[in-house]
Amino acid sequence: MGRIIAIANQKGGVGKTTTAINLAACLAEKGKHVLAIDMDPQGNMTSGFGIDKNQNEYSIYDAMCDECNIGECMIVNVIKNLNLIPASRELAGAEVDFLDTPDKQYILKNLITGIRKKFDFIIIDCPPALGILTVNSMTAADTVIVPIQCEFYALDGLSQLIYTINLIRKKLNKNLEIEGVVFTMYDARTNLSLQVVENVKDNLDQIIYKTIVPRNVRLAEAPSYGLPINLYDSKSAGAVAYRELADEVINNKLYL
Repeated sequence: MGRIIAIANQKGGVGKTTTAINLAACLAEKGKHVLAIDMDPQGNMTSGFGIDKNQNEYSIYDAMCDECNIGECMIVNVIKNLNLIPASRELAGAEVDFLDTPDKQYILKNLITGIRKKFDFIIIDCPPALGILTVNSMTAADTVIVPIQCEFYALDGLSQLIYTINLIRKKLNKNLEIEGVVFTMYDARTNLSLQVVENVKDNLDQIIYKTIVPRNVRLAEAPSYGLPINLYDSKSAGAVAYRELADEVINNKLYL
């Protein structure tokens, strides 16, 4: 049965979507059957896989509104072994649209329960906010991966995110776990990046992945070509890092 991982951090610009895209792609590259779900109204995961979010007949929003089934909004084999459920701009109104929906926190979970057995991993890209879309994602998920940028305010808001995860575990999803923290945008040329890593390790009582994703020009370029980093530049430092992260995720003790 597929493991469902939400990639979440309410702080923007931390490499959340970059991690969601490239972890999903590297898992697929390793022969895993992967479903990527874009729950962010910005649709950056969708465009990062080369899909125009404005040209799709259906999106995850339509499925959540019961205007199509989950299979109808799924794009098959966006890359080998990876299917995508795209986002659309209509997700931006989710807070209002689902206000009176019964059990609104469970919409996504109910949608994917029947298909999770078809995949080894389901990767959900959450929006950079702790609203109904993120709550839905975490209620559906088994675990959460939290990307943290190696910069001065790295820990800002993290306590709120952990509080939210614990609250969802208590109220909505008793099995939810923090799978791990992954450092992104690491710059080996600065002392600050090293200090941030050490500071977080000292102050955060969570699993921290050994893989540290470097600040990498090729990683920044890849989305504009609609390709994950392993297909855009297979030998780049970014591709190497996300392959290593995929290995760590596959071998995480939570899965064994």
